[in-house]
Amino acid sequence: MPNLTKILAGVLIAVALLLGLFAWTLSRRPAAVVVTPATHASFPVVVATQTLPAGKPITIDELRVQSLPINPNGAFADPAQLAGRVPNAEIGADSPVLETQLSSGLAERIEPGERALAVRVDEGNAVGNRLRPGNFVDVFFTLKRDGAIGNSGEIDRTQARLLMSKVRVLAFGNATTSGDSAGDPNGMVRTAVLAVPVADVDRLTLAESAGRLIFALRNPKDAEVIDQSVLPAYPGVLKTAARAGATEPLQDSTRAAAGVSLDALSGSTNPAGAGTRLPPLPHMPLPPTRVAGNTNSTKSGIEVIRGGRAETVAW
Repeated sequence: MPNLTKILAGVLIAVALLLGLFAWTLSRRPAAVVVTPATHASFPVVVATQTLPAGKPITIDELRVQSLPINPNGAFADPAQLAGRVPNAEIGADSPVLETQLSSGLAERIEPGERALAVRVDEGNAVGNRLRPGNFVDVFFTLKRDGAIGNSGEIDRTQARLLMSKVRVLAFGNATTSGDSAGDPNGMVRTAVLAVPVADVDRLTLAESAGRLIFALRNPKDAEVIDQSVLPAYPGVLKTAARAGATEPLQDSTRAAAGVSLDALSGSTNPAGAGTRLPPLPHMPLPPTRVAGNTNSTKSGIEVIRGGRAETVAW
């Protein structure tokens, strides 16, 4: 029995040695490396097929979609999103078109032929500060008669008139159509930005500087506007030269360059531009000076009356 135990112990030791040798042999073998093909992420990005000049609207045929390993911030995936957008600076060929490279803000919401113009407002002339971006207003203005009309005044009579109808509000205080839709919570709105036809910018700026503007809020569904065909044309400050064979009216920018004067805006001149003013006020001479003896005074002197004011002068 003791011999059998010794035999089993020897066998176990031998097996342990064999297992240890086998493990050492396995540890000496190089590990099998499984190579898997690397997968590279790609993103569809709109790039320019040619150089895109600054200030020129982009067309779809100038763009293509290309897979890039990175997705730049502000990139586009659909060329249709860029149709009609205008670059701020030149974009090179094969370059991604980014949002930061394109014109944005109020400039994108101005229609062709319009200009964004800021005018002064207060609670009294802006519907109690209840105007909001996107509203339409009628612009009225008032002109007060100049006290020196008999000499060199330009406004012949106090008046109030409708200057422009259905003008779009782009911004009111800090609120814009793309941002906050509410006005200044403190009620301290001082400016409103209007989309004004370029031909009317002269009249609006002149009416604001010489009088007072009033904004009347209107329903956007109301299509009634001023019929300019029944009103006389404003004579320009600068005389425009007639071109041979030209039958079309002047462009709006040319009319704006010709300008408008205050007497024409107030109706003090006729449509042809001839200056027809009201006759000057008659000259009223001062009352003659009257000298009379002063019989009520115990001192020597005379009483001088100038314009109804009596004064005693000693002599």
